[in-house]
Amino acid sequence: MNLNKTFVAVQDASRNMLALSDKKINQILLSVADAAINKTDFILSENQKDLEHMPSTDPKYDRLRLTKSRLQDIAADIRNVAALPSPLGKVLKESILPNGLKIKRVSVPFGVIGIIYEARPNVSFDVFSLCLKSGNACILKGGSDADYSNRAIISVIHEVLEHFNVDTHIVELLPADREATAELLHANDYVDLIIPRGSSSLINFVRQNATVPVIETGAGVCHTLFDRYGDISIGPSIIANAKTRRVSVCNALDCLIIEADSLASLPDLCLPLQSSNVEIFADEPAYHSLLGKYPADLLRLASEKCYGREFLDYKMAIKTVNSFQEALAHIRKHGSKHSECIITDDKTRAEWFCREVDAACVYVNAPTSFTDGAQFGLGAEIGISTQKLHARGPMALEEITTYKWIVEGSGQTRP
Repeated sequence: MNLNKTFVAVQDASRNMLALSDKKINQILLSVADAAINKTDFILSENQKDLEHMPSTDPKYDRLRLTKSRLQDIAADIRNVAALPSPLGKVLKESILPNGLKIKRVSVPFGVIGIIYEARPNVSFDVFSLCLKSGNACILKGGSDADYSNRAIISVIHEVLEHFNVDTHIVELLPADREATAELLHANDYVDLIIPRGSSSLINFVRQNATVPVIETGAGVCHTLFDRYGDISIGPSIIANAKTRRVSVCNALDCLIIEADSLASLPDLCLPLQSSNVEIFADEPAYHSLLGKYPADLLRLASEKCYGREFLDYKMAIKTVNSFQEALAHIRKHGSKHSECIITDDKTRAEWFCREVDAACVYVNAPTSFTDGAQFGLGAEIGISTQKLHARGPMALEEITTYKWIVEGSGQTRP
C-alpha cells in the first residue's frame, strides 16, 4: 500500500485552508450539523451494518452504536464549535526589544492532523469540526468495526464541502486495514501530528511505532475516594453517575476507594448501582460490609488484577484503605492520570487531594463523567490527553493549534 498521493492531497488542501474565513468555516459547520440530522436514516442504516458484526455484549458496542438522539447531540456539539471564537491569529505574547524589534507570538494551525481510533464513529464528526475550525486538515484512520459508519459520515461531510466549493481532501478517511495505520505512523513529510483514541493497547502501539509526533489520549482508569468526611447524601449519586452514565467511555468510574472508618456507609453508597446490575469486585473488608446488602450474584472478592483495570463495562472494583495517604498511594500506583475524584466535606483534605493527585482532571464532590470537552465549554473534544507535553485533559480548539513568532524590524542588524 502506498498512500503518498492521498497524503500529498491532504497536505495541499491544508495549505489552501488558510484562505478560508471564519465566517465560511462556521457556515460549513452549521451545514454539516444540519446534514447529520437530515441524513440520520442513511447514517443509522450504515451504522447498523457495523453493529451486526459485533456482539451486543461487547463493551465497545455502546461506543459503536449511533442513535437518533446521539446524532442530535453530535449536531449540537458541531453548532457549539461553530459558535466559538476562532483560535487562529491570536497574539499570545508581544513585546518591543531594546533594539526596536517588534516581536509577537501568534497562534496558527498544526497543518495536518492524523487521528487513529477504534469503534467510535462520533469521532469522525468531532474531529472534522474541531480541525476545520482550527484550520487543520485531518486524516482519519478508523477501525474495521466502524467502517460502514465512518464512510457514511465522511460522505455526508464531503457533500457539504462540495456545496461550498471546498477541497474535500481537508478530511480524508483511510482504508480500515493495518497497512494504512503503518503508512500514517510514518508519514513524516506530510503529517504534523498524530492523536490516537482508543484502548491502551492501541495507544501503546502508536506511541512505540510512530515516527510522527504523537499526543497520547490514554486509557481512563478513574477512581473516586469516599473519605471519612464524605457526605453520604451526595456520595451515592456521584458514584452512580460516574459508573453507570456510560460505562464504555474513558471517564467512567473503575474503582471506588473507601476509608475503613466509612465502611458502614458502603451499602448505601452502592445502593443505586444495583438497578444497573453493576458487578462489584471488593476487597475483603468491603466484601463483608456489602455481604447480604448487595445482590450476591453481583458481588465478588477482588483480586489484585481488578485494580488498575479499565473495565468499560458494568463492573467496578472497591478498595478499602486505612488512611488518606494510603488512598493517594493507591491512585499513584493504579491510576492512568486521566480523572480522579474525592468526596469529602473537609476543605483541607480536598485541597490536599487536588495538590497531590497527578491527573489531567481532579474533582471534588463531582463525578468524573464531566471530563468531556463539551461539558468543559470547549464545544467538543478531539481526545483526553493524559500526558503533560503541549496539552493535558480535554483537547479542543486551542490544544490543536501551535504558534509562530513574527518579528518586525526597520533595518536592525545583529552585532
